Amino acid sequence: MNKIVLKITLGVAAAAFSLNARAQKSYTDGVLNYAISAPMGSTETKVYFTADSSAAVTNNGAYTAKIVSDNKSTYVAVLVDVPMVSMKKAAVLTAAEIAQVNGEVPVFTFTPTTETKQINGYNCKKVTAKESKTGSNIDVWVTNDITTPVNSVTKPFAAAGGVPVQFKTVQQGQTVTVELKSISAEKVAAGTFGIDPGYEKISFADLKALGGQ
Repeated sequence: MNKIVLKITLGVAAAAFSLNARAQKSYTDGVLNYAISAPMGSTETKVYFTADSSAAVTNNGAYTAKIVSDNKSTYVAVLVDVPMVSMKKAAVLTAAEIAQVNGEVPVFTFTPTTETKQINGYNCKKVTAKESKTGSNIDVWVTNDITTPVNSVTKPFAAAGGVPVQFKTVQQGQTVTVELKSISAEKVAAGTFGIDPGYEKISFADLKALGGQ
């Protein structure tokens, strides 16, 4: 009898491991689709990524903004396309500007919790992220169902213990909710990380000035 019970137990364990192995998938090239919600409105951001680069594209109808970066933070370019006024501007940040932008990215320490839930089909666990400067806490829901390279959206949470699926952050005094809706494995099109000749290259300072910053 004990042998039969042991055999069944081992069989169930093996089946569970097999299911988990099939559920977990590693992506090196593809597209992440995020829903971004803020008091001023909601939009979607697509992040095209490879093992070493990413391009976050946001289109709110009035304009398209693209942030291209490499995973080592040695290259960042910001492209803005405003069809209504036939304006296409692009800025490649200098090393000093990249350092300044990186310095403004929140630094967190992460504490795992025992809370779990499913978000958009992903098995998630809650991690408490404490911001080093202010001491404020935010909840980050991460999943181990998938693995992806770090991108400009997930960079602050690279050490959270999984791929961020849902989190809230504060940008310019506004609470912003970011949620991963889906991911697809596809080859990133040639030119995704480049600057089309139709864009006028200007300084990052001038680009920010156009946005009133």
